[in-house]
Amino acid sequence: MAKANATEPLIKHTNHREREILETLQQHGGSGRIHWLAETLNVSEETIRRNVKTLANAGAVRKVHGGVHITGGHVEEPFNTRFSENSFQKQAIAAHLAKIICSGDTLFLDIGSTTAHIAAALQNHRDLFVVTNSLSVAQSLASRNNNRVFLAGGELRAHDGGAFGREALEYVRQFNVQYAVLSVAAINASAGFMLHDVEEAEFSREISSRARIRIVAADSSKFNQTGPIILSDPSDFDMLISDQMPPADICDMLHKSEVELVLTDDNSRNRESA
Repeated sequence: MAKANATEPLIKHTNHREREILETLQQHGGSGRIHWLAETLNVSEETIRRNVKTLANAGAVRKVHGGVHITGGHVEEPFNTRFSENSFQKQAIAAHLAKIICSGDTLFLDIGSTTAHIAAALQNHRDLFVVTNSLSVAQSLASRNNNRVFLAGGELRAHDGGAFGREALEYVRQFNVQYAVLSVAAINASAGFMLHDVEEAEFSREISSRARIRIVAADSSKFNQTGPIILSDPSDFDMLISDQMPPADICDMLHKSEVELVLTDDNSRNRESA
């Protein structure tokens, strides 16, 4: 996972056009000219300049003469690279979560590399009802043990096999499940849980709102990092599963937000919530 600078500004919410600009830049190497963006998105150059100014003030992009670049700290490493990083810790998290999820349960699983490990750890479960936007998750759990797997629609992104956008959001709105299992890019005491990608954040918020228990699964390398997009208020989540005890300020944030902390090196849950 690419690590952002600790002083990097945060984007809590973006409008639809800003999200389109970031996604278009990401799909075309991270940069583009204003005129090209206007033609690609079928809007005026003035509209592009106005939204680029907002993104630049937030630190998401850097303006150059006639064009714009995504700032380097906002580009994640390829999915396969992230899947291999800290794999022992991610597998431990996945094994622990597989003890919480029971055969027959209903759940959302997102696109994260940790979530891909979780899907692998759930392969011996039966009769799961799984909704996901991840091709990797769907391939791990579909056609096994009488599972039902629902894959959100839309174009699959080349770099991670994830479906995003309007079609994916509309698809998941028809479900209401027990668990939403989410991955994040960073966790710190001041902002809580963060991501690098606008569409991932939008999808995570949607599935979180349609689950009764919301679980963040993140290894300890995410502690005291930062990302450009705040996922949501930490109190919107019920549990954090990680491999190590977080620093004291993050523990305090979890406690105040009534987020239960679960550590993989303990057989019992370590409640940090009130």
